Amino acid sequence: MSVKVFIDGRAGTTGLQIEERLRKLPGVTLTEIPEADRKNPEARREFLNAADAVFLCLPDEAAKEAVGMIDSKRTVVFDASTAHRTHPDWAYGFPELSREHRERILASNRIAVPGCHASGFCAIVYPLIWTGMLSASRTLACFSLTGYSGGGKQMIAEYEAPGAPKDARPYALSLTHKHLPEMRSVCGLENPPVFMPVIAPVRQGMLVSVPLDAPALPLYKTLADWYRDAGHVRVTPFGGEGFLENGRLSMEAMNGTDGMEIFVFGHDAQTIVTARFDNLGKGAAGAAAQCFTLKIKETGHD
Repeated sequence: MSVKVFIDGRAGTTGLQIEERLRKLPGVTLTEIPEADRKNPEARREFLNAADAVFLCLPDEAAKEAVGMIDSKRTVVFDASTAHRTHPDWAYGFPELSREHRERILASNRIAVPGCHASGFCAIVYPLIWTGMLSASRTLACFSLTGYSGGGKQMIAEYEAPGAPKDARPYALSLTHKHLPEMRSVCGLENPPVFMPVIAPVRQGMLVSVPLDAPALPLYKTLADWYRDAGHVRVTPFGGEGFLENGRLSMEAMNGTDGMEIFVFGHDAQTIVTARFDNLGKGAAGAAAQCFTLKIKETGHD
């Protein structure tokens, strides 16, 4: 089977990472608009509709515009922007969250790729809400430590230039981060979490943590059972045994992979649940490629 793929926005960080992954897959043909036609909307429309699969690595409004150009009923769209992550007609591209998520990805031609911070948060919170371990009315907190590559080319240039920041820096301090609607909607929360993302002076890596005033062991057992057969998500031994370095948790240990590890730390009164992954792996490009493989390769879509 041959699958024709068009990446709209392939020059960006996520687009380049997706391209790298797709080139390793047999039967995939990547198409590219000739340089002379790059700014020609009709050429763009032609490439969007000629593809079996389209990846949108664009700002939100440009992604919406691209979707509006696609008339082909067979074209599967994977949108890496935030434009459609809470849209009821789009499948949320995190198949391990539940059987329903996986089945909807398989059935849909419109798939929204999760945001990196939201991937970690939802991996932790969604199972706890749907098993009744947490109430949907509870206002949660979330702390996320991320590598600077998640900010795209401009932030990469800033952090790799002479005199670049050497310390970790919180941001989105207005508490209006663009992933908040997704975090709330996907998990079925009544209120958005109180969310503090922090950029670390490392290129890649991610630790997303949710603190809870609840006994740790029951939460661990719930998560371990939920993800027992998950392909790209695994729950590590309770307390992170065998995964800590001098009692510390590295944020870079999953770099270069498309998987996610979940850790549960705590005691009888308090718990911290942490998801560790590569922000360009399971957090972005890797998640997009995973959904593509599931949807296009496993189903034989044409």
